[in-house]
Amino acid sequence: MNEQRVEKVLQKMEEMEIPQLLVTDPASIFYLTGHYEEPWERFWALYLEKNGNHKLVSNRLFTLPEVSGIDILWYEDGESGAGKLLPFLNRSKKLGVDGGMQARFLLELMKAQAASDYVDASEVMKQVRACKDAFEQQKMIEASLINDKAMERFKGLIHAGMTEQDMADRMLDIYKELGADDYSFAPLVGFGGNAANGHHSPDKTVLKEGDCVLFDVGCKKDGFCSDMTRTFFFGKADEECEKVYNTVLEAQLAAEAAIRPGVPLCEIDKVARDIITAAGYGPYFTHRLGHFIGYEVHEAGDVSGVSDIIAKPGMTFSIEPGIYLPGKVGVRIEDLVLVTEDGVKVLNHYPKELQIVEA
Repeated sequence: MNEQRVEKVLQKMEEMEIPQLLVTDPASIFYLTGHYEEPWERFWALYLEKNGNHKLVSNRLFTLPEVSGIDILWYEDGESGAGKLLPFLNRSKKLGVDGGMQARFLLELMKAQAASDYVDASEVMKQVRACKDAFEQQKMIEASLINDKAMERFKGLIHAGMTEQDMADRMLDIYKELGADDYSFAPLVGFGGNAANGHHSPDKTVLKEGDCVLFDVGCKKDGFCSDMTRTFFFGKADEECEKVYNTVLEAQLAAEAAIRPGVPLCEIDKVARDIITAAGYGPYFTHRLGHFIGYEVHEAGDVSGVSDIIAKPGMTFSIEPGIYLPGKVGVRIEDLVLVTEDGVKVLNHYPKELQIVEA
């Protein structure tokens, strides 16, 4: 158990008047225990209680060599994992659960009258995990540096006759050659009009002169995720494509420059969105400006027009404005950023100016 992180959770529970908490999100359990388990259909949970009566519920199938300093409640297939907690829950107090808990397990506890009330306590882990400590920050920097190096290699894949799938198929080997452990998500590769679909999956589309080439890619290193997007052009970029690209770049740079502690993230979104709207492309910026990232590529919290989050030191999130003209072109430029004590540190350093790859 990471005692410092557990203590932060307990403090947040006290602030939110949650006397006991059941964490079932695998990434959050990893954050607190150092052990990752993908439970699939089995019950896998960490119970935290303000007086230190912590329990980890685990199926016998799982091996937990890294976990120490906590009682483990083992159960076998055919037994109720949630039921193992019943003797330890305070039935006279409310129980906080995270939003990812499977309904069938929650309903089992409710039927057994395991607590006086049940509340969505997702905000506890969301707020604690949002601000990375020094160790986490360094790991995020390292993962992003690998992504920078990989992007240059990916650019080298751009040549006549290649398909989106051809490029995507070569990316994992490149990442591993550079020291990454795996993808943080399956790479998104889009040519021309395909790139106007914000999350286009690579297919057999063949590259042709004048196409944009959008790479939205990320790797995982030591359990931490990177995520970056760059958009290139093959052979040439017409006047409108150049305007789209330069508008996205202006919006991206302005949004990053506006980040500092105390600024509402909705205002950061507005900075980028106002620039794109003023250029006449407002309806074609179809998504939020960014998402939080760390152990998962999309963690709780976002940079959007409706976000109520205030920037704090240690927060790590993406800044990724885009313009998508259906059937023609999609441009997105994305960096990860770290909020510092007095401003922001951009974690990606791969160039962002318009690049045209020779045909």
